[in-house]
Amino acid sequence: MKGIMLQGTSSDVGKSFLVTALCAFFRKQGLKVTPFKSQNMSNNSYITFDHKEIGRAQGIQAEAAGIAATVYMNPILLKPRTDMTAEVILFGKSYHSFSGRDYRTEFYELGLKAIKQSLQELDKEYELVVIEGAGSPVEMNLNDRELVNMKVAELADVPVILVADIDRGGVFASIVGTLALLNEEEKKRVNGIIINKFRGDLSLFEDGVKWIEDYTGVSVLGVFPYIHNHMVDGEDSLSISSRFLGRDQQEIDLVVIKLPYISNYTDVEPFSYESDVSVRFVEHEDDFGHPDALILPGTRSTIADLHYLKSVGLDKKIKNYATNGGFIFGICGGYQIMSKSLVDEAGSDTGIIGNTVEGLSILPVNTTFSAIKKTIRNKGELHQGLGFQSMLIDGYEIHQGSTVRDEDALPFLGLEDGEKDGCWINDGRIIGTYFHHIFHHDQWRSAWLNRIREKKGIPNQEPIVVHDLKELQYDQLALYVEKHLNVAELSRIVKY
Repeated sequence: MKGIMLQGTSSDVGKSFLVTALCAFFRKQGLKVTPFKSQNMSNNSYITFDHKEIGRAQGIQAEAAGIAATVYMNPILLKPRTDMTAEVILFGKSYHSFSGRDYRTEFYELGLKAIKQSLQELDKEYELVVIEGAGSPVEMNLNDRELVNMKVAELADVPVILVADIDRGGVFASIVGTLALLNEEEKKRVNGIIINKFRGDLSLFEDGVKWIEDYTGVSVLGVFPYIHNHMVDGEDSLSISSRFLGRDQQEIDLVVIKLPYISNYTDVEPFSYESDVSVRFVEHEDDFGHPDALILPGTRSTIADLHYLKSVGLDKKIKNYATNGGFIFGICGGYQIMSKSLVDEAGSDTGIIGNTVEGLSILPVNTTFSAIKKTIRNKGELHQGLGFQSMLIDGYEIHQGSTVRDEDALPFLGLEDGEKDGCWINDGRIIGTYFHHIFHHDQWRSAWLNRIREKKGIPNQEPIVVHDLKELQYDQLALYVEKHLNVAELSRIVKY
């Protein structure tokens, strides 16, 4: 199988971004290219067109490659539930929850089988695969049963490019140390090095490139500049700081509560394209400030994150904000947190059957957690009472639980199958829904923001078409690769 694998000297060196860029580049070269990540650990997920769950990053990489995402691009997804356990999504469906130790001992052979099957399926349909590793390939305590780095390169039989993040410091030591800890066969697979997130004058690092090549014997294929607000959806919460915090304060201050087990925070990515909106992630009551709107995002552990809000005093801040005229939008787990009560009937959220807690009581709804997980793409029409222009909104649901409105409470969406989703009160100032991806709907996002603009007395704006901007962005990523990577050497390595 023709392809290349990007492995990092550590987590968050920019592998997901660079794989996205390479997919865009190879697509521009006329190749039928696919992304692949054997095992992803992230609560940021993506629903395929056949209603299966994979890592968000692979969904975005597939977009850059101009193809539809499938479960074979990410056969294993680990969704952390606590510091000790994670839910295993196998081929897009919930399989089991494991501790780290049990996962290594009980799942390894099944994981290998899934990876081999996925590579075989991708090989049938695509000319080239761009593979993303995870963390570092030299986690010496784990490497005997790893499923994400050199074992995958061996199974796919592809060369490896090592990616290092110069922005965090220690780039020489991280590269030399990683190569030193690889065994001889693994070291032979490393055909190049990429230095990522460089700030300043690239010419000042020419001596650094020469030193790395002389000392390691491995070519530096490129030095990629640091890009602020690159607009590529992040893989997990590690990328939140680099993704949003670099933007100046704008007229609309949008706060997102940064829950410990936050999931699908990419629901708020489209706000990055709005010129008058800035996004702040808030973890403590002292940082709450006076936002113009508040989003309670999804979470993989709703009750644990509800307890967190109560422990740091954010529960009172949020409830006072709701009482005093604030705009609040809860998505999935955030919607559940707004309930009057939450009952873990099946023990699927906390592991304690029947565990019952009091929610924030912001919406007139009650939530019950069940053993069955729902993953589906869906469409719904806005409730007419909201006063917005009629529109059909598409999104996707990922949740283990149902939320029931009080008898006189109004739903947010009427779904295609006749069911109702969500709840709203106070003329639509406070809304909850199970629909992820809802703010990627340009007309809805614009209408919701315009209500906030009207309250602030600032001009309304026309909808921004994010899809068109993303396609332009993928074209720019391809040019970015051409400019900063030795594409002739890349062609020699990949043999495309």
